[in-house]
Amino acid sequence: MIRRISHTCFYVLDQDRAKAFYTEKLGFDVRNDVSMGAEFEGAGEGFRWLTVGPPDQPDVEIILADPRMGNDPESAEQIRALVAKGALGAGVMAADDVQKTYEELSARGVVFTQEPASRPYGVEAIFRDDSGNWFSLTGGAS
Repeated sequence: MIRRISHTCFYVLDQDRAKAFYTEKLGFDVRNDVSMGAEFEGAGEGFRWLTVGPPDQPDVEIILADPRMGNDPESAEQIRALVAKGALGAGVMAADDVQKTYEELSARGVVFTQEPASRPYGVEAIFRDDSGNWFSLTGGAS
């Protein structure tokens, strides 16, 4: 029986920039940053296994994946184009106080496309990462 999700994948355009964004701007911890060799099936020249996660969720790893990882060249380019144009929403991140978190992240340079607003499910703001993925920041307060 499946008990939980341990990893999820966000495609990013540049893993070094993404690592800086998720750690320096969002405050996530690096869980793994390992170069995997060509011996891995489908890896070609190998790939970088880069994972981060929120400090309060040590059992969650977000894979900041190069679109080439596990994809043929044509698919990788299609994914890159979708990420770059902001067509992929990667998920929802929770905060106890969305307004306060919005102010903190804005001060660190995180770009919000929607300021905090009341919704039937709580307070929500929308931001993008450095690659173009968009996220709902949802929670309480305001």
